[in-house]
Amino acid sequence: MSERTEFHADVVICGGGVAGLWLLARLRRQGYRALLIESSALGAGQTRYAQGIIHGGTKYALTGAVSGSSEAIAAMPPLWRACLEGHGEIDLHAVRLMSDHQYLWSTAGITSRMAGFFASRMMRSRVAPLDAKDYPAVFHHPDFRGQVYRLEEPVLDTASLVQALAEPYRDAIWRGTVVSPVTAGDGVALTLEDGGQQIRIATRRLVLAAGKGNAALLQLLGRDAPQMQTRPLKMVMVRGELPQGVYAHCLGASTNPRITISTHFDLQGRTVWYLGGDLAEEGVRRSDEEQLAAARRELNALLPWFDFSQCEFATLDIDRAEPRMGDGRRPDDVYADERGCVITAWPTKLAFAPRLATRITEMLRASGLAPGASSADVPAWPFPGYALLPWQEEARWN
Repeated sequence: MSERTEFHADVVICGGGVAGLWLLARLRRQGYRALLIESSALGAGQTRYAQGIIHGGTKYALTGAVSGSSEAIAAMPPLWRACLEGHGEIDLHAVRLMSDHQYLWSTAGITSRMAGFFASRMMRSRVAPLDAKDYPAVFHHPDFRGQVYRLEEPVLDTASLVQALAEPYRDAIWRGTVVSPVTAGDGVALTLEDGGQQIRIATRRLVLAAGKGNAALLQLLGRDAPQMQTRPLKMVMVRGELPQGVYAHCLGASTNPRITISTHFDLQGRTVWYLGGDLAEEGVRRSDEEQLAAARRELNALLPWFDFSQCEFATLDIDRAEPRMGDGRRPDDVYADERGCVITAWPTKLAFAPRLATRITEMLRASGLAPGASSADVPAWPFPGYALLPWQEEARWN
C-alpha cells in the first residue's frame, strides 16, 4: 500500500449527500480550499431515500398550530426555486423538476376536512383550495368526495440534484475510507484510504455530515458527543400501471399526512409510487408482509376507483439520522455542533441543506477561519460515482 504526499485543506467534509455537497459548493464559492470525502457513492445515504419534497412548513401546520418546524422551514421553497431557475446562490437549473407544486387532499371525513381547512387558513400564501375542474386527474372520479388543495412547494429528482451539486467540483470530491483521524493543535490530521492507496490530509476544520455515519466517525475520533438518534420508517414502493404526476398528501388526524404519494420512474421508465406519511411511521411496528397489506388497504380505501391488484409492492426500511433530543422528539431545525476543530452536523430535512450550510459558514467566520492563501492544485483522486435511487435497483422488487 502506497502513501502519497500530504494534502492541506481549509475544510474537509465527510458525507456525500445533499447537505455535504451544498456545503462544499458554498465553501468553494467563498474561496475555501474545501474537500469532500464519500466512502460509497454520492447520494447513497439518506439522500436517495427522500421523496424529493422541498417542504415549506405546511405539513407541520396541519393541526392549526404553527410549530418550530413550520417557522424554520418557511423560507426554503423560495430559496430553492431561485436556484432551480438559475439565479440563486447555486445554479440548479439542470435539476429535474418532478413537479413545481404538490397537492393536499382531504377525504369525506370531518377530521380530514378540518385539517385541510386549518392548513389553508394558516398557510394562505402557499395553500389554495381548487375547484373540482382543476383537480389532478387522479381525483377526477364521481366517487371522490373530498377537497383538493394546491401546495406551492416543489418536488425534485434527488439523483439529478446530487449530480448538479457535484459536477462543478468533481476534483474536490474523493472516494475513500477515513482512517486514523487525530485532532492536532488547530486542526485535524487523517488518512484517506482507497483501493490500496493512501493520502494524508491535514485540515483546519473537519465537518461530519455523513448522516447515520457520523456516529462511527465520532467513535474514530474518540468522542461520544454529540449523540445521535435514528427515527425509522418503513416506506412502500408500488410499481405498475399507475397515474403519473401524483405528488400528494392525504390529510388525517395527526400532524403527519395519513399517506404521502410521490411519483418516480425505474430504469425501464415504469411508474413507481413511493409511499410515506403515517403509513411509513406506523409501519415500523409491522412486518414487511403486514406493511404491504396495510399499504394495499390504504390505497384501496383512499382511491377505490383504481385497481392495484396487478401492481408490484415492496417495502423499504429507512433510518433517519438526527441529533439526539432529550425527550426523543424530532428536531425542529438544522443541527451543527462545534467542538474544537470538528463540526458535527445533521440537516434533519432535505430542504434544510442551504440553511445548514449557512449555519456552518457562520461558525467558520465566528472562529476566525478565513479561506487559506494556498493555491496549489488539488491532486487527482478517484471520484465516488453516483448511487442509484432505491426503486431503480431491481433486487429490491424481488
